[in-house]
Amino acid sequence: MFTLVKIIVSAIIIGIVTEVAKRYPTFGGIIAALPLVSLLSLFWLYFQGEQTQNLSKFIFGVLWGFPATAFLLLIVAFSLKASFSLILSIGLGLGGWGVFLAIQNIVFKNI
Repeated sequence: MFTLVKIIVSAIIIGIVTEVAKRYPTFGGIIAALPLVSLLSLFWLYFQGEQTQNLSKFIFGVLWGFPATAFLLLIVAFSLKASFSLILSIGLGLGGWGVFLAIQNIVFKNI
């Protein structure tokens, strides 16, 4: 039952964000940039009884992935601006995201 509640609440939030973005693209983007998924996940983990140590590790994982996610979004934005298809733009973004994470892991493991 709790899983169904999580799915419904999460879907409603995504639906609201996309409806706002249709009418006000910039404002919708700002709302989408909020850490909604991270906070919702943190919220659901907390209410499922996760220990605070695991919640802390989760948040640090989110922070670790943030630079690569920003890089992904830059690639997708510039690809779309250059009139690439959405699928190609997302594919390039995901590839860039993976490369960025790999480089980040190599660089920071050696420090």
